[in-house]
Amino acid sequence: MEKVYEFAKDHMQKSIDVLKKDLNTLRTGKVSIHVLDGVKVEYYGTPTPLNQVANINAVDATTIVVQPWDKSIIKDIEKAIQEANVGANPNNDGDTIKMYFPPMTEEERKKQAKKAKEFAEKAKIAIRNVRREANDKIKKMFKDKEITEDDERRGLEKVQEITDNFIAKVDETVNKKIDEVMKV
Repeated sequence: MEKVYEFAKDHMQKSIDVLKKDLNTLRTGKVSIHVLDGVKVEYYGTPTPLNQVANINAVDATTIVVQPWDKSIIKDIEKAIQEANVGANPNNDGDTIKMYFPPMTEEERKKQAKKAKEFAEKAKIAIRNVRREANDKIKKMFKDKEITEDDERRGLEKVQEITDNFIAKVDETVNKKIDEVMKV
């Protein structure tokens, strides 16, 4: 039974980790370099994450500077950022690419909050799927007569308790992010 609980906790924690990673890509009042996490640059014929071919820095609340290690791919980086549509146009000065993000409007904040809720729902679905898997394992153990009916009931209750805790973590994490996004 302990293995089933550990399985559930491990996999549910992975869902929380993915949620946090997704939430980092959302824009808040202060610009974050994580808005560029999904940007891939053609580098010697291979799509490569931007952070593996350049330094990325947020120099102030509205500006990100991308400094490529190999100046010959600066045009490719500029193109990749434009295609990613991150909310600012890249300005190429030959050595670096600067992006100036305008202050967020109320409408943009609401859009970001809505995206955060979508990420939360994906995480909850993943957690519920883990719960179903864990419950199936417990039911199979009962069917194979490895545990008693009381053990099965207690096991299913324990898995539900674990699930409820992780769902609460999702809500807490997302609400914190939504507060951050909505704060002017």
